[in-house]
Amino acid sequence: MALLYGALVLLIGAALLATSYILLDRALTQIALPSNPGDVTIVDNATQTRTLWNPSEAREVMRTDALHYLLNNGLLYFGVIVLIGSIGGYLLARQALRPVARITATAKQLSTNTLNERIGLGGPDDELRELADTFDEMLGRLDAAFGSQKRFVANASHELRTPLAVIQTELDVTLSDPDTTAEELRRMGEVVRDATNRAQRLVDALLALARLQGREGQGLEVSEPVVLNELIPNAVAAAQAEAAVRGITITAEGDPVSTTGDPRLLERVIGNLVENGVRYNVPGGWVKIHTESEGIGPSRVSKVIVTNSGISVQPEEVDGLFDAFRRGGRARTGQRGAGLGLSIVRAIVDAHHGSIDAAALPAGGLQVAIALPATANQAATLIG
Repeated sequence: MALLYGALVLLIGAALLATSYILLDRALTQIALPSNPGDVTIVDNATQTRTLWNPSEAREVMRTDALHYLLNNGLLYFGVIVLIGSIGGYLLARQALRPVARITATAKQLSTNTLNERIGLGGPDDELRELADTFDEMLGRLDAAFGSQKRFVANASHELRTPLAVIQTELDVTLSDPDTTAEELRRMGEVVRDATNRAQRLVDALLALARLQGREGQGLEVSEPVVLNELIPNAVAAAQAEAAVRGITITAEGDPVSTTGDPRLLERVIGNLVENGVRYNVPGGWVKIHTESEGIGPSRVSKVIVTNSGISVQPEEVDGLFDAFRRGGRARTGQRGAGLGLSIVRAIVDAHHGSIDAAALPAGGLQVAIALPATANQAATLIG
C-alpha cells in the first residue's frame, strides 16, 4: 500500500507538472509584443547588458527561458513532494493496516483450544471494524461447533460404555460362579441381548445422524412423491408394543397430505416423534397425530403434528430437546433412549427443506409440528 500511495503521488505530481508546462507554454505564446518592425531591448539584470531582438525572436527567448526555469525548479519541488508523499503514504498504510495485522496475529494463535479468543477491534464503524466483527462472529460459531462436537463425542462414549459395562459385568459375574444354573445363564443372555440391542440402536442413530449431517447441502439420495398419511401406520406399529405396556393410546386423524422426499427418512421422522411421545409420557396417557395442509399455491405446506400428554416441560427447555443426547430437557438422564430421536428428526426435516416447531403444553407434554413443502399435485388438487 505504501508503494501504491507513492506511485499515486508520483503520477499526480507528474500530471500537475505536465499541465503547468503546457499552460505556461500557451500563455507565453500569446504574449503581445510591439508589432512595429523595430527592435525589442531586453536588459539582463545580472550582467547589466542590453540585447536587441526583433519581436518574434524576443518571444521565443522569453518562452524558452521561462520553460527552462519551470522544468529546473519544478523537478526539484516535484522530487520533494514525491518523497514527502511516499513517507506519508507509508505511515498512512502502516496505520491503516494495523487492524489487519491484529487480525492476522489472532488467526495465527488460533487452535481448537483457543477458539474463545476474540479480536475486539473497537474504534470507528468502518470496513475494517466490520471485518473484525465478522471474524469474531465466525470464531464464536466455530467455538460453539467444536464445543458441541466434544460434548457429542463425550456423550456418545458414555452411552456406548453403559451397555458394554452391563455386558461385561453380567459375563464376569455369571462365568465366575462355577455353580451357575441354566436359568441364570438364560437371564444373563437376556440382559446381554437387551444391552446389545441398546448399543445397536445407538450406533444406528449415530450413523443416521452422521449421514444426514455429512450430506448437508448435497440433496437427498432418494426424492419421490410421498403421501405422509401412508407412513403413519408403520410408525404407530413400531411404538405400539411399548404403548400397550404403559396403557398409552395412539390416535391419528386429518386430511391426506403429501410431499417430495425420501419415504424411509420421512417414516423415521414420524416414527421418532411417536416413539418420543410414548417414551416420555405418563402411564395411561395419549399420543395424537394430526395431518393438515396450510397455505396457498407454491407456498403450501404439508404439516404433521404430534401431540402427547406427559411430564411438564419448561418453555425455555423446548429448544434444547432437539440437541443430541437430551432427554426431557435433561442431558443424559433417564433409563430409556439415547436422546437422539429429535436430533435426527430435525436433521431429516432440514434435509427436506422443511421446518419444525415444538411447544410445551400447559398441562404437561409436548406438541411437535413439522411442515414440509407440499407436492405440486396436492396443491393443484386443493386449489381446483
